[in-house]
Amino acid sequence: MLSVSIASPTTFTFPPKPKSSIPKTSFTGVRIQHLCSQRLPSQATSFRRLPASYSVVMMAKRGEEMKEIRAKTTEEINDEVVELKGELLMLRLQKSVRNEFKSSDFRRMRKRIARMLTVKREREVEEGINKRLSRKLDRQWKKSIVVKPPPSLIKLREQEAAEEAEKSTA
Repeated sequence: MLSVSIASPTTFTFPPKPKSSIPKTSFTGVRIQHLCSQRLPSQATSFRRLPASYSVVMMAKRGEEMKEIRAKTTEEINDEVVELKGELLMLRLQKSVRNEFKSSDFRRMRKRIARMLTVKREREVEEGINKRLSRKLDRQWKKSIVVKPPPSLIKLREQEAAEEAEKSTA
């Protein structure tokens, strides 16, 4: 059952409804109420949460990735963080020159970097390194990074070199 009321000196109501459902206010506009007690099947399913199995699958993937990260040494983690940050920079450059790229890669890489840095910090906590010393060590590590091109750029350069080699032989 649907009722419509227009706030003005006179009120029109279709069909008759109980007086207690809408209190008198200074509302000026149109008020539409749905007085049906049953929900339609499409409405009932559209607001439901996803089954718990969906979140469990995501947790399992994340758990596997965390096990894989924890199996690495701290130096390997540092190297991979540098590579991923380089890849992130390449994605930003691709975005700025409007090349094709997957926008989901931004989030995926940032999350992977965060997971690696989390594992690194967990190891520092186990060793008893406090937050201030951790930041100092992090600054020293960042200064010691040798700038090298990310793997995707190296691959691109190799492909270009192979194409030029094919052109020169042909």
